[in-house]
Amino acid sequence: MLVCNIKINKQNIFKTCLIIMIIASIVIAIISLYKLLSSSNSEDKNLVNDTIPSKEVAEIESENYTNILNIVHSNIDKYVGQKISFSGYIYRLSGFSKDQFVLARNMDISNNQSLIVGFLCSSDKASDFEMYSWVKISGEITKGTYNNADIPIIKITSIEQISKPENANVPPPDDSFVPTAVIY
Repeated sequence: MLVCNIKINKQNIFKTCLIIMIIASIVIAIISLYKLLSSSNSEDKNLVNDTIPSKEVAEIESENYTNILNIVHSNIDKYVGQKISFSGYIYRLSGFSKDQFVLARNMDISNNQSLIVGFLCSSDKASDFEMYSWVKISGEITKGTYNNADIPIIKITSIEQISKPENANVPPPDDSFVPTAVIY
């Protein structure tokens, strides 16, 4: 028969439990910090190729127009140099220069209500097109300022008049669009 005699000291048990909890907290904090830093580093590694604009021209469709508009405005620097192509109508404000216009679309916000949305564009041929005429453009995203705010400006490389498309209005942006520096 084996008999063990253990003397229990409440003060030693408390100190031991406190030390174990402190060590566990430190280990958990170190692991959390490591995972946080390693996940942000791995995201940065994944974005290395993603921050380089594609040499291909990204075609913006009506379905993703406002999602792309939203994400480009939110992350201008990621998209500078990206070549894009899309259609819309010419919309000018009184403060624009003769080579500027917004390539606009109407975004449906509720029944019988819409909002004009679009990219500010720059072209030496801008004055050749009348207000509200529909055009298809190709160009490159650049960074500029308007009313003291940084905004994307499309430097147009080609522009042609088109007829108004069937799906002229665009839906509001949603959360399904995954932002990348290459627009597709």
